[in-house]
Amino acid sequence: MNKQFAIAFLSVVPLRANASHSSEMVSQVLFGETMHVLEQEDHWLRVKTSFDDYEGWIDEKQVKFLDNHQFEKLNQHMQFLTLDVNTLALKGAHKEPVYLCAGSLLPFFDDGKCTLDDEYYQIISSNVMMPNADDFAGDVEEIAKRFLNVPYLWGGRTHFGIDCSGFTQTVFKMLGKKIKRDASQQAEQGTLVNFLTEAKAGDLAFFDNEEGRITHVGIMLNNSQIIHASGRVKIDFIDNQGIFSSDLKKYSHKLRIIKRYQN
Repeated sequence: MNKQFAIAFLSVVPLRANASHSSEMVSQVLFGETMHVLEQEDHWLRVKTSFDDYEGWIDEKQVKFLDNHQFEKLNQHMQFLTLDVNTLALKGAHKEPVYLCAGSLLPFFDDGKCTLDDEYYQIISSNVMMPNADDFAGDVEEIAKRFLNVPYLWGGRTHFGIDCSGFTQTVFKMLGKKIKRDASQQAEQGTLVNFLTEAKAGDLAFFDNEEGRITHVGIMLNNSQIIHASGRVKIDFIDNQGIFSSDLKKYSHKLRIIKRYQN
């Protein structure tokens, strides 16, 4: 098979800055997410993810290769995804367990099963759905709060560790909206909200450092509260100056801009 396309068949696969297990984890690829293979170095693949065009290195042993037809079919339509923190999937006739993180995609899902590389996976949960962006405004707070107290992890995208932009991206994904991976990239999307008083649930607030570089992002719950990943996923108050940390009892992040991504 031509090694142009691949799909993650494990619960979560690290995406690394370089072709080494000791290299920085820049992001993660969840079960069912596909990628373009850009080059190969020994058993390492440099890939670009289909979901957010993010590049990095993945161990070849942690993905399955797809042909062009399979890849195109998977990426033509919205797919079902998991909502639970931990969804059990039973692989094949031997029912080998695979534990799926929230936001995992379920390729060719039908009648309680998904299919990946000619292997079927029985999904032991009814809490799967086809994301509907029309419900975004009403559901964003409830979905975001499911991540409360998840520990901060650089490059993370799951309930077992997540970074600030991984949190915003994953919540949006579960609600049928696709945004980029990094905070600085997300800040280039959406439409500008001119004043904090106009902020609504689901708007993203961005924060910069002393050099003016966007380094943090969180989800507005209303025009005075934000949920974000800083140490852990938590809710803090926000004003025109920035985030007032409930842990530190002082301002922790300086507000730069607010963006809206709703239809």
